[in-house]
Amino acid sequence: MTDHYAVLGNPVAHSMSPAIHAFFAANLGDDISYDRLLVEEGNFDATASGFLANGRGCNVTVPCKGDAFRFADTLSEYAKTALAVNTLKKLDDGRIYGDNTDGRGFVADLKFKGVSLNGARVLILGAGGAARGILKPVLDEKPGEVVIANRTLSKAQELQKLFGSVVKAQSTETVRDGFDLVINATSASLSGSLPAIDPGVLSRSRRACDLMYSQNGETIFTEFARKQGCPEVFDGFGMLIMQAALSYELWRGIMPDFEVALKHFRKNS
Repeated sequence: MTDHYAVLGNPVAHSMSPAIHAFFAANLGDDISYDRLLVEEGNFDATASGFLANGRGCNVTVPCKGDAFRFADTLSEYAKTALAVNTLKKLDDGRIYGDNTDGRGFVADLKFKGVSLNGARVLILGAGGAARGILKPVLDEKPGEVVIANRTLSKAQELQKLFGSVVKAQSTETVRDGFDLVINATSASLSGSLPAIDPGVLSRSRRACDLMYSQNGETIFTEFARKQGCPEVFDGFGMLIMQAALSYELWRGIMPDFEVALKHFRKNS
């Protein structure tokens, strides 16, 4: 019997999730279907409830992750910390479980690339939902220091209060030091713009990454960091594949082969 899954969001036509999960299922010999469901404004609960009446689970993308957080009956610690859900699973008793695999997907991709956060100095640009979503998994790796830099300092300070003394808050314009890893957690790349950071920060840093992605591996931020001389630069494509693999594992109880999937989708970009 075919098990049904979907991705919910608006817009959703561009989502790679159906292709990624179809690839996972084919490799594992699973019988699933995976659809895209456009969520009209204010209609998340009805859309999710309608699908999950017969569906086993779904992914949730922007701008619906907060809606999914409120919709779920029970939440993982990652979802509670992020205040956002990107994966819903229907439990055997009919309740809906909400999880957030974004941050763990990011950290798992770092480990795949050989990047250790233990004792590292990390700069996170932005203090919105993307930054909040990765903070717990990043802090679980025991970095030496995490600086959250945001245009509006008060938003960075809110996260600082929430996550404790290892996190420091600065306004983006005041950051001057180099770091072991600079993470662009703003959405600037989507509009073809850059966060207002001193270029010298990137030239003095060991690595830089963008949570946004493109199939060819370059965003405006990664290109900019490379031009500043940052030695190692990458986008969020690996995070995309890994967070999907973690969703699949939550639903199906088996972890897809991340490396095979990453190579497949990079090759076919």
